[in-house]
Amino acid sequence: MSHLVTTRSTAGHAAASSGPGHPEGEPGGRGRLVEVVIPVYNEERVLPASVRRLHAYLSDTFPYAWRITVADNASTDGTWRLAEELTAELPAVRAVHLDSKGRGRALRRVWSGSDADVVAYMDVDLSTDLDAFLPLVAPLISGHSDLAIGSRLSRGSAVVRGPRREVISRCYNLLLRATLAARFSDAQCGFKAGRTEIVQALLPVVEDQEWFFDTELLLLAERTGLRIHEVPVDWVDDPDSRVDVLRTALDDLKGMARVGRRMLTGGFGAPVSGRSRARTRTDDDPEGTGGGELPAGMRRQLPVFAVIGAVSTVVQLVLFVLLRLVMGPLMANALSLVVTTIGNTAANRRFTFGVTGSHRAVRHQIEGGLTFLLGLGLSTGGLALLHATVANPSRWVEVAAMVAANAVATLVRFLLMRAWIFHPRRLPSPRLPDAAEGVAVDAVTGAAAAEEGGR
Repeated sequence: MSHLVTTRSTAGHAAASSGPGHPEGEPGGRGRLVEVVIPVYNEERVLPASVRRLHAYLSDTFPYAWRITVADNASTDGTWRLAEELTAELPAVRAVHLDSKGRGRALRRVWSGSDADVVAYMDVDLSTDLDAFLPLVAPLISGHSDLAIGSRLSRGSAVVRGPRREVISRCYNLLLRATLAARFSDAQCGFKAGRTEIVQALLPVVEDQEWFFDTELLLLAERTGLRIHEVPVDWVDDPDSRVDVLRTALDDLKGMARVGRRMLTGGFGAPVSGRSRARTRTDDDPEGTGGGELPAGMRRQLPVFAVIGAVSTVVQLVLFVLLRLVMGPLMANALSLVVTTIGNTAANRRFTFGVTGSHRAVRHQIEGGLTFLLGLGLSTGGLALLHATVANPSRWVEVAAMVAANAVATLVRFLLMRAWIFHPRRLPSPRLPDAAEGVAVDAVTGAAAAEEGGR
C-alpha cells in the first residue's frame, strides 16, 4: 500500500513564472520534465535541509522543467511527516509513502508511474556535487544516451571517503567486471538517471527491490545494447550512513549469482530497441546484443564461469573468516584458496568448457593449481600491501582487499583456462554422447574444434 501527496505544482508546470531558474522550464522546447527521486528510510535528520538545498539549486540553475519526489519506504521515525510538510512548503515537491522497505522498491514505485521525460535519483545526503546533475541528464534529454550514471571511480572524479568504503567499492566493481563482464565503472553511486520510456521497459525484468537494484538495471541495459553515459563526480562520504555494509555485500553477491544464472538460461533481456541492437547477428549472438564482439564461444562460457566464480568466492570468503579464528591472515587465505581452487577447476572443466570423463582430469587439476598460485600471489600481495599501509585493518577490510585481488585473478584465470588448459587443440576430439548417458557435448568446444579442423 502506498500514499501520495501532491503539491500546488506537482508536475513542475503550474507555477506562474517562466525562465531557466523555475520549475516549469523555458519555452521554446526546453520544457522537458525531469523527475528527481530521493528514496529515504528514517532520514528525518537530513531530509528537510537536503530537499531545500536541492530545490534551491534546481530553481536557480537548472534549465529544464523539474519535479522532486521524496519516496519514503516504510520509515518509522518522523520522515513521512517532514516529507508532507515539505510538499506544502515548496512548489514542485511531492511525496510518496510505501509500507515496505527497499531502495529499489521505492524507485520502482515512482519511476514506473512517472510522466516525466527523464527520471533520476539521488541519495538523501546529497554526497554528490549537484553541479554534475545537468551533465548527467543532458545526454538523455538530447537523445544521445539511454541511461546515465555518476562515477566515483573514473578519471576526473574527486572522492573523499574512508579506506574501508573505498576498498569495498572498488572490489565490488572489479568483481562485476571480472565475472559478469560489466563495462560501467561504478554500479552503486547514488546518482543516476534514465529516459523514462527506457527505464519503464527495463523495470519489469529487474527483480531486486533493494541495494542490488541499480546494478541489475545497469547489467540489463548493457545486455540489451543500450548506451550508458558516465559522468565523473565529486563525492564526499556521509559519515552517518545507515548502510549495513556486510549485509549489502552478501546480498550483492547473491544478486550477481542470480543474474549470472539468468544470463546462462537466456532469461535476462528486455524488449527495448537500443542503438546497439542494429549490430550484425551471429550464430554466437543470435539476438544481436553485442556478443558478436567477443571471441567465438566466450558469450556462452562467461555466464557459467561467472556463476561458478561467484559461488567459489562466497565459499572462499566464508572459509577465510572461519580460518582466521585460529590462524593468521596469510595462512587462512592460502588454505581457503586451495580448497576452493580444486572445486572451481572441476566445476569449470565440466560446466564451462564441457569436458567430461576422467581423461586428463589430473592434468587439468595440476594446471588449475598453477592458476591457484597466481590467485595466491595476488591475494597475498594485496593483504601484505593492506597491512603495510593501514595499521590494524578490520577483518572486513581484509575481506574486501581479498575480493579485489581475487577479482583480478578471476579474470586472468578465465583467460588461462580458455586459451591454455581447456583450449580445443589440447582436448580430445569430441564424440557423440552415448544415448544412455544423455550428455551433450559442449557446443562451444565442438564449434571451435570444427573450425580448427577446417583450417
